[in-house]
Amino acid sequence: MSKLVKIPGMVDPHTHMRDLDWSHKATFGTETAAAVAGGYWAVFDMPNTPPNTIDRAALDTKLASISQQAVCDWGVYAGASQADNTAEYAAMAADTCGLKIFNNATTGNLLISDQGMRAKHYAAWPGTRLIAVHAEGETVCDILELVREYGKRTHFLHISTAEEIDYLRDAKAEGLPVTLGVCPHHLFLNEDDEKQLGPYGRMKPGLKTANDVAALWQAIADGLVDIVESDHAPHTITEKESDTPPYGVPGLETTLPLMLTAAHEGRLSLERVVELVAEAPRRIWGLTCPPETYALVDLEATYTIARNTLIGASGWSPFEGMTVHGKVIETWIRGKQVYDGEQVTIEPGFGRNLFGDAS
Repeated sequence: MSKLVKIPGMVDPHTHMRDLDWSHKATFGTETAAAVAGGYWAVFDMPNTPPNTIDRAALDTKLASISQQAVCDWGVYAGASQADNTAEYAAMAADTCGLKIFNNATTGNLLISDQGMRAKHYAAWPGTRLIAVHAEGETVCDILELVREYGKRTHFLHISTAEEIDYLRDAKAEGLPVTLGVCPHHLFLNEDDEKQLGPYGRMKPGLKTANDVAALWQAIADGLVDIVESDHAPHTITEKESDTPPYGVPGLETTLPLMLTAAHEGRLSLERVVELVAEAPRRIWGLTCPPETYALVDLEATYTIARNTLIGASGWSPFEGMTVHGKVIETWIRGKQVYDGEQVTIEPGFGRNLFGDAS
């Protein structure tokens, strides 16, 4: 027996769609297709795919490509550069969903480890768009110092440890303008799973201890966590099975089913899932859900995550073999069905930029 629910306007503010110089991994077309299969209305793309989105020319290149291919709505981040690209911000900010600063090592070459340079980027970025940060461990405290100094809204991405949760719990109690997201791979897997997954469990931040996982779930229960975001980062199977497997795992198609499974198991309510994947990201980024924009989900449907259930370009998942409760059977955007439960039903280029002149 089916139990159908509509989830309005899901937004994933943390994806790496690839394309451009990394189109062999995935494209804006293939990964927005994965997004609508996962129930999403909109996804935001990170700036560390080469050519890095660190100046107006690179932004225009990305906007032109994604405009032609996307089957869901979208936003793109500007990236902070080690070489100091702050002079570009005035020309970029209005057409982006925010600025991304990589403060700890990850994929790409946008790491900024110098606190003085971080401060320069914080000072230069217009306050009309938020700043999203990759910050691990005590680096979270370094970034909180900048939030205190400049007062700019900051979203902490893929928080993964009890230590980081404690820092941000204190920051919210202090009244700082911060929000935080956690990822399904840090909620459903731990460092013991990495031994079994091998390169398919390799990501940044890496998988953590069972105690850290428990701290993330407690923070969700406490209302401290604002968003569950995928950190969707596809790589080819050949790359993952190479001698130097890259960091990152895909997640757009599995985030909602995993969270609905957690609701089925009583770990959180359905209402809390909707808040984490739809209502909170819309609120934080100031978005209004368009009419007739929703994922239609059958809460009673069960299936096992397998490579033949995925339509994203990478074709694998760290959650393969896991049985989930809850399946996206349709996705609608602005009154148009874009996914029918098996395939994409809308032409490339349907998606819109939710920010700037193209919105």
